Amino acid sequence: MPGTLPRFPTVPAMLGSLPRAVNPPSLPRGLTMPSLPGLPSLPSMPRGVSLPRPAVMSTVSEAPRRLLQDCCSVLDHQSAAGLCGCCWALRPRYKRLVDNIFPEDPEDGLVKANMEKLTFFALSAPEKLDRIAAYLSERLTRELNRHRYGYVCIALEAMEQLLLACHCQSINLLVESFLSTLRLLLEADNKPHLHILATNSFVKFANIEEDTPSYHRSYDFFVSRFSQMCHSEHDDLDIQNQIRVSGIRGLQGVVRKTVDDELQVNIWEPRHMEQIVPALLVNLQRRAEIDSESPAEQTEVCFRELLGRAAYGHINNAIKPVLMHLDSHSLWEGRSFAVQCFQIIMYSIQSQHSHLVIQQLLGHLDANSRSPASVRAGIVEVLSEAAVIEASGSVGPTVLEVFNTLLRQLRQSVDYQLTGYYDNAAKCKTTSAEEQTLQDAVIKTIGSFANTLPVYQRSEVMLFIMGKIPVPGIYPALGSPNAGLEGSRMIQVMLLKSLLQVSERYDSTNLLTALPSSFLEPLLSFTLMEDPEIRLLVLAILTSLLDRRRNATRVTAATASETFDMSVLQLKEDRSSRQDNLFIRKHAQRLYRHVYLTCKEESSGRDHYQALFTLLAVLGVELSSEEVLVDLIRLALALQELALSVHECLSALNRCGIHAVCAAFLGVLSQLGPPPSLQQHVTLVIESRRADAPYLLPEDAFCDSPSLLEGELKVGEALLFSQLAMSEALAGSGYGAHLERLNTPYTPQLTDEDRLSKRKSIGDVVSLQIDMDAERCPDKHKPPQTEQITFETLKSTIEDRGGGVEEEERRRRLLLVERFQTAPFEEIAAHCGARASSLQSKLDQVFELIIRPPPSPSGHSPPRSTPLYEMKFPDLCVY
Repeated sequence: MPGTLPRFPTVPAMLGSLPRAVNPPSLPRGLTMPSLPGLPSLPSMPRGVSLPRPAVMSTVSEAPRRLLQDCCSVLDHQSAAGLCGCCWALRPRYKRLVDNIFPEDPEDGLVKANMEKLTFFALSAPEKLDRIAAYLSERLTRELNRHRYGYVCIALEAMEQLLLACHCQSINLLVESFLSTLRLLLEADNKPHLHILATNSFVKFANIEEDTPSYHRSYDFFVSRFSQMCHSEHDDLDIQNQIRVSGIRGLQGVVRKTVDDELQVNIWEPRHMEQIVPALLVNLQRRAEIDSESPAEQTEVCFRELLGRAAYGHINNAIKPVLMHLDSHSLWEGRSFAVQCFQIIMYSIQSQHSHLVIQQLLGHLDANSRSPASVRAGIVEVLSEAAVIEASGSVGPTVLEVFNTLLRQLRQSVDYQLTGYYDNAAKCKTTSAEEQTLQDAVIKTIGSFANTLPVYQRSEVMLFIMGKIPVPGIYPALGSPNAGLEGSRMIQVMLLKSLLQVSERYDSTNLLTALPSSFLEPLLSFTLMEDPEIRLLVLAILTSLLDRRRNATRVTAATASETFDMSVLQLKEDRSSRQDNLFIRKHAQRLYRHVYLTCKEESSGRDHYQALFTLLAVLGVELSSEEVLVDLIRLALALQELALSVHECLSALNRCGIHAVCAAFLGVLSQLGPPPSLQQHVTLVIESRRADAPYLLPEDAFCDSPSLLEGELKVGEALLFSQLAMSEALAGSGYGAHLERLNTPYTPQLTDEDRLSKRKSIGDVVSLQIDMDAERCPDKHKPPQTEQITFETLKSTIEDRGGGVEEEERRRRLLLVERFQTAPFEEIAAHCGARASSLQSKLDQVFELIIRPPPSPSGHSPPRSTPLYEMKFPDLCVY
């Protein structure tokens, strides 16, 4: 066909009326218009589109030009390159298919039949998807600018259906246009319905599983915008809740889309977490809402899903914004929201990562060591609750570091309580009540942590805590130097309370493991302390560790009754194990001795004697054997003699308490296996006391207001337990082999530990023994006095201490340090040489004392023999 355009009757007139410089549209090369018979007609219009009426034209000369421009804009919706823009039938097929999905009335919704045609075309020609998406985005943008929101919804719905249908290998051709469209809707000002519409569409897209990776997508805008929606403050509460819920769902969609795809944006980066986590926490505080679509309910679902997808390296980035939010909004002091928040965290994350949360909280506690007591107490309580949930048997590789941090908080709290300030500048005041609340929370947290540990780690924790308890002369004092003795005492009390928290739930079948020598010896040394609270705590710790069958509570309750019912106790049915026998041989005498010495304390009260009876009863029940029962009967009789002794400075209350302990304890022992005759004797004495002296029984002595006689306490023979009667009762039974031991009065053996404790009661015992030895040895038969070699003698000989004045000792150490810092090397070497010579001379004196022969009965000393180290042997005798 020729390449020229045929002439129509009316078209030249129209074209001729166009202004100069306006050229008619030309056809593309190779295209010609067919000859049409009769008058020419305009192309058919799409449904719902009509040409402008000629009556509205302003002038006749401009009418043809306006008509042509309006036709082009209506038919093509864009500036055309040729005549195809005027002819709807000659436009690209994908544009015609897209235009057909829009109805005449937007309320009719998407034309489903035409949408199916568009979908089929997109699946048949996937290379056209990018053009289809771009054209749909363009249509949506135009309708949005014209505020025709019905068509906007139709265009967005069409894009969603195309995404769902083409989600295989060609979805990337649609996504960019789709995301740019959503950005446009989310940026619309004061259009909540558009924001919600775009969010719902993004959630549908996020749920699509893609088969092909994408290397160039960015979701930074969506994270920022959805987080902003979570903070909506719209005037209408219903609309505000809808916007917030949409923002939360949008964040949830971003997480789902990015968390499992390594090629996508790293949602766990701090810059993203610092937007997502606070947006969730703000809505999580709205717990008053009951509606399932409330922000709080939706937020908790999103928060749990976010934490559940966190890997090992992402936990810290997710927890840090939580701590910052609680700090900035002062939410630690209320504690309810903070505890609730970390309960969600601990239950949501993977169990093997829970120790990372604990470490984050511990580090945050250290960082807030200069914060008010209420803030520190809130963090500690959150730690306690987190430890209860984290019950997998370990709190990470640094178990002892956890307890070290908590104990350090206790020491700092003591310093703050004594000084009244929790900062170095003495500007921020605190009170004893606030610090006491913190200390109780720390002690509770220590127990909570210990309960999550296996048995072997609890033993290590108890040893660790014991090593932190300050003991004057044994362990270095803890806390600040300004704390003094009162600070050390307070730390001792709190650490022993912490130890009690750990020991109360300590379950062990082996007493050697539960009470090793390294733990038992320093623990027993606290029974000699003057502070009654410390002694009471030690007795409770010993009882909890020995009480493997949990009889302590039953024993304590039974003492309030007139008759002790052994049926309430859980007794062991088998004989003592090998480990129990080893424990008895190794530690029993030490336990008896400290019980005896504790009863002599004048400051002991009703609670102490109650605790002593409970300890002895548990000891008899747990370690019941013939030898142990005989030793315990000897101990009870020794305590009875102690209560009757006139040499002891004990009050009537103390003496009645000791008598009550003996009565209750022998009542328990008589029912643990000895012959019935022993029980008859014990019962007879108890009945006599109940009739004549009820103040000697636990029912009266352990009550809040005991009844005491005025004047000196006198106890008749009928009210005392008889050693002879007990020996006769045990004769002829299995206990007969131990009668000789029973007939030997019990006398506690004093050790260096007791002497070094410098207690008044121990000093009295030592002086009493010296006086007894002096009475046994008259002066005329007294051998000549010789110097005894003891540890103190060796120590004083080597160190050559004079008066032992602390000020002189400190001054001497300062001079020594200054000399070593400033003196020349030759002078220091000469000084050390002189010290070595002096040490050698002191050692010679010690050796002289060691090899000194014993005194002769005749009073003449034998001739001095040559020391062994000075003898010269022949060479043949030396090997």
